[in-house]
Amino acid sequence: MQRKIISTEDGSKTLFIPEMDEQYHSVNGALTESEYVYLDKGYRHNQSATPVILEIGFGTGLNALLTAVEAEKKKRRTIYISLEKYPIEATEIEQLNYGSLISEEAEELFSALHNSEWNVKTEISPYFHLLKLKTDLTQFSFEELPMVDVIYFDAFGPDKQPEMWNEEIFRKLYGISNSNANLVTYSAKGEIRRRMERSGYISERLPGPPGKRQMLRATRP
Repeated sequence: MQRKIISTEDGSKTLFIPEMDEQYHSVNGALTESEYVYLDKGYRHNQSATPVILEIGFGTGLNALLTAVEAEKKKRRTIYISLEKYPIEATEIEQLNYGSLISEEAEELFSALHNSEWNVKTEISPYFHLLKLKTDLTQFSFEELPMVDVIYFDAFGPDKQPEMWNEEIFRKLYGISNSNANLVTYSAKGEIRRRMERSGYISERLPGPPGKRQMLRATRP
């Protein structure tokens, strides 16, 4: 799969896939979108003192980086599990500038996230443990996972990867969600919201990041 590095409005880089006409993050700001949708509306919103996070789509590692930085800052012990079918290449990682836009510590964390082995739980820092799983979400056995507190649903769009957004997937995610767990995603499509609700979640539309009117957050009662 061919990918190109592109710049977004806030100066951060992302990847673009020509054959899908899809990018990994919003062109209105990769870092801005990730911090708003996943960190602010997901990780910071959730009240668990020691959260377990499940990410659908490790991608560039930006969501993991922002969460690791926040976990260290707040001294909030966090377990981060991320599923990814197509890990990006080392040459692509080298061109991503997230760490340099945040802090020197973030640059070190970003390297550690990408240098960690797949399918092996790794201590990235005292407050952040990472488990990257190279797998296909549609074939993954969710019984392997612990109960989770926050889900970052960051797959490519429903029109690009409809199989990732079906009701069966949301039912499985609901099954491993603790009470008061949150699922956050950049998509605000009505049908996606209805699938979440049919799976048991209570969903709400929130104001979206720059360039998007709305996003979704779902909560397990």
